[in-house]
Amino acid sequence: MRRPRVMGIVNVTPDSFSDGGRLATAEAAIAHGLRLVEQGADILDVGGESTRPGADPVAEAEELTRVMPVIAGLRARWDGPISIDTIKPAVARAAVGAGATMWNDVSALGAYAESPAVAAELGCDVVLMHMQGEPRTMQADPRYGDVVSEVRDALMVRAQVALEAGVERERIWLDPGIGFGKTLAHNLALTANLQTLVETGFPVLFGASRKRMIQAVDASASDPLDRLGGSLALALAAARQGASIIRVHDVRETVQALKVQASLSGESGVTL
Repeated sequence: MRRPRVMGIVNVTPDSFSDGGRLATAEAAIAHGLRLVEQGADILDVGGESTRPGADPVAEAEELTRVMPVIAGLRARWDGPISIDTIKPAVARAAVGAGATMWNDVSALGAYAESPAVAAELGCDVVLMHMQGEPRTMQADPRYGDVVSEVRDALMVRAQVALEAGVERERIWLDPGIGFGKTLAHNLALTANLQTLVETGFPVLFGASRKRMIQAVDASASDPLDRLGGSLALALAAARQGASIIRVHDVRETVQALKVQASLSGESGVTL
């Protein structure tokens, strides 16, 4: 089992579910991102618009004001991969111009008609995430017949749209969208059957760090900061099934857990 890369989360938002407002300035966000790199992050994901359940949209100009100094500052100090977490093609274009190398889109390039063409124009990696509905209403009453096959099929449709727009196949990533228009049962089924997405041949990004599904399993974890154990369990489950990137808040702990799991499977190069 090959150890997946770890993507560290850099939220430049006042209202993210876990760390909203903590990185209120570009300087604080840049410093946080560099700390995550020191802790072992392979990729940094910078976002300026919260997509938590019930979140309101952010104006394009405000989102640009939040993320652009952070991306430029990180790129000036680090030469690793930087992802821009946005649904807006104009924000993605500006971010890639400033040094971002991946577009992480929770709408799977579906929020704007021009998004697929812009993704092809930029030539960067693109993460297509599944979401039922939109952030303000997605958790109202999510329903599926077979959540695993429906999410896979919906993502394959979006991948085909991206391909037809000119996005190179090797640039396309899939994300099942844990917590985005899903109940606990849906999230558990998607995690337990993540190999269904892996088997499509597209690399898979998995993000369940500190999410509310952990509280649904363990009622004592009402504070997102108390969800480390659950986050690690989910990350390890995704890694065992072939996820290529794990998106997390707690980089050091996740890297350590993945290293130990790789050692147990004999893939770490450690001689016993």
